[in-house]
Amino acid sequence: MNELISDLKTQIIAQLNLQDVKPEDIADDEPLFVEGLGLDSIDALELIVLLQQNYKIKLSKADDGPKVFRSVKTIAEYITNHQEQKI
Repeated sequence: MNELISDLKTQIIAQLNLQDVKPEDIADDEPLFVEGLGLDSIDALELIVLLQQNYKIKLSKADDGPKVFRSVKTIAEYITNHQEQKI
C-alpha cells in the first residue's frame, strides 16, 4: 500500500501538472480538495482519467467521487479494494 501511495503522489503531480509540488509535500491523509492541495472540479476529472488510464478502474457511482478522492490514502484504498474484486 505504501508503494501505491507513493506512486499515486507522483502520478497526481504529473497528471495535474503541479510544478511546485513534490511527492513528499503531500501527506497521505491530507485533503486534496478545498484545503490541502486545493484541487477543484477540473482536477477531479483529471483524477478520474488517471484511475482509468493507469489502473483500468472507473468509479461505479458519481456520488463516490468525494469519498474516493478525499486524500491520496482513500484513492489507494479504493484502487486496492477494486482490483481485489476483479481477481
